[in-house]
Amino acid sequence: MFESLGGRLEDALSKIRGKARLSEADVELALREIRNALLEADVNLLVVRAITDRIREAAVGAMASRSLTPGQQVVKAVNDELINVLGGETFRITYESKPPTVILMAGLQGSGKTTTSAKLARYFKAQGRSPMLVGADLQRPAAVEQLKTLASQIQVPMFSEWTSPIEVAKAGVAEARRIGRDVVIIDTAGRLTVDAELMDEIAAISREVRPKYTFLVIDAMMGQDSVNTAKAFNDVLELDAIVLSKLDGDARGGAALSVKEVVGKPIAFASDGEKLDNFGPFHPDRMASRILGMGDVLTLIEQAERTMDEEVAERGAKKLMEGKFDLEDFLQQLRQVKKMGSLKGMLSMLPGVPKELRDVEIDDAELGKIEAMISSMTKKERSDPSIIDASRRARIAAGSGTTSANVSALIKQFKEMQKMMRSMGIGPASATKRRPKPRPSKKGRKNRR
Repeated sequence: MFESLGGRLEDALSKIRGKARLSEADVELALREIRNALLEADVNLLVVRAITDRIREAAVGAMASRSLTPGQQVVKAVNDELINVLGGETFRITYESKPPTVILMAGLQGSGKTTTSAKLARYFKAQGRSPMLVGADLQRPAAVEQLKTLASQIQVPMFSEWTSPIEVAKAGVAEARRIGRDVVIIDTAGRLTVDAELMDEIAAISREVRPKYTFLVIDAMMGQDSVNTAKAFNDVLELDAIVLSKLDGDARGGAALSVKEVVGKPIAFASDGEKLDNFGPFHPDRMASRILGMGDVLTLIEQAERTMDEEVAERGAKKLMEGKFDLEDFLQQLRQVKKMGSLKGMLSMLPGVPKELRDVEIDDAELGKIEAMISSMTKKERSDPSIIDASRRARIAAGSGTTSANVSALIKQFKEMQKMMRSMGIGPASATKRRPKPRPSKKGRKNRR
């Protein structure tokens, strides 16, 4: 989502980053480019003015500073300002001393509210909590069934009944208390637009269940409309935080950069994919770092810990170090990597990756082709690719929907990787090469005398 904005900001800052001295003209040029980048990203005009004013103030101080170079201080000011407009600190959840902790979910129809409710329940379950979902969206007949299906997928209880939304919410909280669930997530009805009926209904539910938190789900693809929606809901509900859905889309990111400044509410969680595990806390500092091309290693590590099988990863690493890494091991590791998401997304989290490389279009479907080719091989072929002749290549290509040339290229690349590992001192061949000569025994030394 922030690729275009990040690229523009990087270009603007690259012109002053290494400068030992800054002139007013340098600062104004950089500010003009930053302002244009933010406006093109659909950031609210008042927010853009506030951001650039604060950066200008920091830049003036940097010009008189003797600690860091002025260019570095301006970069730091931009980074700090991005963190600030994205919410400052990561939102922290606290729980009721007397369970359950009630969370009310609000949002317009189509914002992804029902799916986000299930994602939030899955997140709490992973934190060791015992969540329950309550389906109080009785306006859309499919909403209750959708929530029930999602609840079964994450193995979380779900409650609903065909009475009224207020009664469903009250009964849901009572049921959670009865069966010992410590977090209740109430999915409410949405509309295509903000209207009085929607606001009256959700306000009534809020008065009855008195939620610990009220989260508004907004579609990050909506731009400034989502900010206006947040203002309307906040006037009625006193929101606690925002949950951004569809952060993986190709919108320009203006909603994320405007909502905190305009509405005064932080972004608590964000969803960056359709899968139920594509969800987590929103970290303003990490997002700012990614926008400025400085990577996000912490999120990458957390993603790996959450999705990868530790035993499979360790086994692959051990076999790699022993020089016994074959195509079977490669297939297992490939499947681990695929669980983590898109390659382009992972590349954006690595610090120091050139902008040109991050902008390269990476087709994740290529991983599927590689997986299909290796899966079409026999166990013996995976263990020893050298036995794969023309007829075997044709069979593997036919089984994987690829060509013999694709299979040949895969085998060649794998052999090159093995050769590179050996040249780096990994594997038995290099170990033998470096093994020191044995010292002669005492008896042998006497005989030589």
